[in-house]
Amino acid sequence: MSELVASGKRNVARQGFTADEQRQYVSITIDGQMFGIPVLIVHDVLGPQRITRIPLAPAEVAGSLNLRGRIVTAIDVRLRLGLLKRPVNMDGMSVVVEHSGEFYSLMVDGVGEVLTLSSAEFERNPATLDPRWRDISLGIYRLQDQLLVILDVNRLLDFTRNEAA
Repeated sequence: MSELVASGKRNVARQGFTADEQRQYVSITIDGQMFGIPVLIVHDVLGPQRITRIPLAPAEVAGSLNLRGRIVTAIDVRLRLGLLKRPVNMDGMSVVVEHSGEFYSLMVDGVGEVLTLSSAEFERNPATLDPRWRDISLGIYRLQDQLLVILDVNRLLDFTRNEAA
């Protein structure tokens, strides 16, 4: 038994955590699936915003918005994940994150609570995870009633890669 515990601690350590460390994530929902964004990179949570379309931008770039005098690029995460656009009658929300010195508004279906989870329960992506999600995921947590996919915001916002996330 102690070998199993030690082995689990090594796996966690290889992922950059200590076995008893706590991690906090802002939970978001996209098309019924719960995702987590590390709380330390979240700057704001916004309700529906007026978005100005940017000509010739990729489809995933919904446009830009003004956040207290700062221009923020709005990314439709549904489209970035290859999902259908949010229904017109459904108000969404946005989570503002920073990437490479710029602010981005991640347009999502909903924002939940901040979850504090033990790094010992963190798992690598299972082989059965949807390939579109696996590409932008750091790993998962198996919660009591659902799977929490932890977003790799850097990969999600990396538009230099040829394939969409």
